Amino acid sequence: MKTYRIAALAGDGIGPEVMREAILVLRAVEKTFGLGFAITEAPVGWAGIDAAGKALPDDTLSLCKNSDAILFGSVGLPDRDPTLPKEERPERAALLRIRKEFGLFANLRPVQLPKALAHACPLRPERQGDGINVLVVRELTGGMYFGQPKKTETVSEGVRRAIDTMVYTTPEIERIAHVAFKAARLRRKKVTSIDKANVLENGILWREVVARVGKGYPDVSLEHMFVDNGAMQLVLKPTQFDVMLCENMFGDILSDEAAALAGSLGMLPSASLGATSGERTFGFYEPAGGTAPDIAGKNLANPIAQILSSALMLRYSFGETDAAAAIEKAVGVAIRSGLRTGDIYSSSEPQARRAGTREMGAAIAAAIG
Repeated sequence: MKTYRIAALAGDGIGPEVMREAILVLRAVEKTFGLGFAITEAPVGWAGIDAAGKALPDDTLSLCKNSDAILFGSVGLPDRDPTLPKEERPERAALLRIRKEFGLFANLRPVQLPKALAHACPLRPERQGDGINVLVVRELTGGMYFGQPKKTETVSEGVRRAIDTMVYTTPEIERIAHVAFKAARLRRKKVTSIDKANVLENGILWREVVARVGKGYPDVSLEHMFVDNGAMQLVLKPTQFDVMLCENMFGDILSDEAAALAGSLGMLPSASLGATSGERTFGFYEPAGGTAPDIAGKNLANPIAQILSSALMLRYSFGETDAAAAIEKAVGVAIRSGLRTGDIYSSSEPQARRAGTREMGAAIAAAIG
């Protein structure tokens, strides 16, 4: 039996609830596919601060380093975050640090709208076409989020200045471009590269490098699009996109916009990948949404994004494509049966019935295999 070591970091808010259901589904996969998952849970975010005094405790980081992949919930609590210096807040001290520590430079966010949830999409049916299926590939460790200098300084009495630096190098652009083109080869063979080459030096370099890398993939079509137009086109005609290749900040914004097309952030998984070593790619897998503290502990959260994140883990880090497909199929079975958490429920659906976090997770686990 193959055994994979998983660090399960549930975090804050609804994190523990949705992580519980993802682990339930993984246990069902174990039985069906003869796999072994050594799942070790550890605190992170405010859970880490409360347990060990910092958002990413040393023991938690050590666990991650000795695991094959990280399955992550979400961190941060809006009512508590402002009480800490910005460098110690969970998003910076835990999430961004993990990305940097493990060199997780590529974020993949698949956005799919199941036909059964067409009502949940904010776009009219004619704009949905035959279905929305977009993969946003976002560079994750460069750009304005990590560029230096980054500071706030006093210029004169009563005047302060904030400085963020947007920096990209040729190798950083090349490696994320290869990820996008390789992903497109497994889909509909089209890459739309997003930049702001009409204004930013970064955009000019980005476009030049992506175009050069694209020549190595003659079977994949490439188009370039300014980020403002890309944001508009996602609303006007999302079906034109296959793979969207974005730098860090643009990808952060556009992937959330694209996520809305699937009806709810509660439906959207993501994978953050590092370099491949041998046959393994170390990855960090998390739902696209946040901690949603207003519904935490009420059995209301949608666990699907967390469950689908575990499917991405099986596919990208473990190479267990059949098991990953089984989870994705089981989610489809639950949706088609009419089960709906509150975020995707509509009274206009005659067959729909409300389900809590636990009921949705149990239904998906039961449909495995």
